[in-house]
Amino acid sequence: MWQQNYTPFEGSLGLSALFAAIPIFALLYLLGVKRKPAWVASLVGLAAAVAVAVGLYRMPVDKMIGAVTYGAAFGLFPIGWVVFAAIFLYRVTLESGKFEIVKDSVGNLTQDRRLQALLIAFAFGAFIEGAAGFGTPVAVAAAMLTGLGFSPFYAAAICLLANTAPVAFGSIGIPIVTLAGITGLPIDRLSAGVGRVCAPISLIVPAYLVMVMGGWRALRGVLPAAALCGITFAGMQFAISNFVGPQLTDILASLSAMGALVVLFKFWRPSDDFVLGDEHGGAHTAGPRHHTAGQLFAAWGPYALLVVFVLLWGYKPIQAQLNHVSLLFNWPGLHNTILRMPPVVAKASGYPAPYNFNWLSAAGTACLLAACLSAMLVGMRPGQFWSLLWRTTKQLALAELTMAAVLSLAFLMNYCGATATLGLAFAATGMLFPFFSSLLGWLGVFLTGSDTSANALFGNLQVVTAGKLGMNQVLMASSNSAGGVMGKMISLTSIAVASAATSMKREDEARLFRFTMRHSVLLASAIGMIVVFYAYIAPQLAP
Repeated sequence: MWQQNYTPFEGSLGLSALFAAIPIFALLYLLGVKRKPAWVASLVGLAAAVAVAVGLYRMPVDKMIGAVTYGAAFGLFPIGWVVFAAIFLYRVTLESGKFEIVKDSVGNLTQDRRLQALLIAFAFGAFIEGAAGFGTPVAVAAAMLTGLGFSPFYAAAICLLANTAPVAFGSIGIPIVTLAGITGLPIDRLSAGVGRVCAPISLIVPAYLVMVMGGWRALRGVLPAAALCGITFAGMQFAISNFVGPQLTDILASLSAMGALVVLFKFWRPSDDFVLGDEHGGAHTAGPRHHTAGQLFAAWGPYALLVVFVLLWGYKPIQAQLNHVSLLFNWPGLHNTILRMPPVVAKASGYPAPYNFNWLSAAGTACLLAACLSAMLVGMRPGQFWSLLWRTTKQLALAELTMAAVLSLAFLMNYCGATATLGLAFAATGMLFPFFSSLLGWLGVFLTGSDTSANALFGNLQVVTAGKLGMNQVLMASSNSAGGVMGKMISLTSIAVASAATSMKREDEARLFRFTMRHSVLLASAIGMIVVFYAYIAPQLAP
């Protein structure tokens, strides 16, 4: 069994962390400076990770290959599977012409771009995040905004920014469930902790989103809607996470926000006009038509089916039945062949590598079934259906490659010990750890594209470090998940999903990364300051 070494460069944690970060530096340089497409950056980053794992950490080649293939498999399924199914569902509505009716129905509620962003990117996206997660909300919401006339770049950017507040409770609370399982801490206290950290940010995200779209002048015109949306979502997020549990937090909070916005739109309209940069026409340039109830039902039917199937797939008794045909196995040549060492874990233990090919119970399968039934609902011919399926596959080829490469990079850094080295470097900040604790979660999501994976990666390290420093272990573990949500918008997985959903130009992917990076750092720092507040100023308010 090969043993991880977290200070491979002359026993120095600082120098080892610098070398461990080489793959990350490669990604940042290629995306932020050289403006290369995400698939190129991800492949070069993976090559750098291989060099670091084998050359610096002395990871055996067979285990390196095992980690790379394990990550690629996870990138393609379940993440890539969800993205493919969500985009296919959208293309079904688009090809059938039903999406024009969807556009008109949203336009009848409001033609204002700011309010459409609040309703679809933030509120509806949060609902899909709570029900499915793993890239689905960005894929669905970004595709909808593009269809409404948003430019691909702005549709992707707005949805990435909006898909922050709900991420910690996504996919029926899976990140919190995973965090509880990894750390052994009570799930109700972790849920409360994440809710108390995230709710203040959720309160301002709708307003922040509009500010990004057009500055204070844009926000001033829709301040009642942004305030109502933020207060409703944040209030429900706090209440449900603290007094009910993590599973329904996003679903109930988003439904409340959507309901509040729809009611508001019946009685109030912005007094000013707003034009979003780079618009390419759509509902904003032509008044929406009115349609019959039957036409609206048929047009919204695919998304109604998506919600129904995802909720059914998340219902535990049904999920248990569907899991009977899942293929659960340990990844060959990797599972428990690597020994993780303290202080990353409490005591030396094998590093498991289980893979669950839950092809029937996966959220992507629920989404694909909704797409197939939707094709029947809108009267799509078999030939048209198969042609669309093939074109969607070709459209997503590079996005799927990016997801596979990014997850390979992340898993390789995990299994060779590089990620733990970076985590220990953060942990060495001592009294500043409450601030850097959230940045550790942010780093984990940037690397893996998943708050669930970041919690599995760093959750126990947070608890161990908090214990050594005499800090609140629940708060530090909660900080990992809360800070991680701000890394979602800059992960290459998310950027690949948004790019594929909007058919964005390849050169705009690097621009999107640079655009979201500054907002990601700012909001992650805000999360860190909230954790510092709970740790030092008002510890009695911490869970």
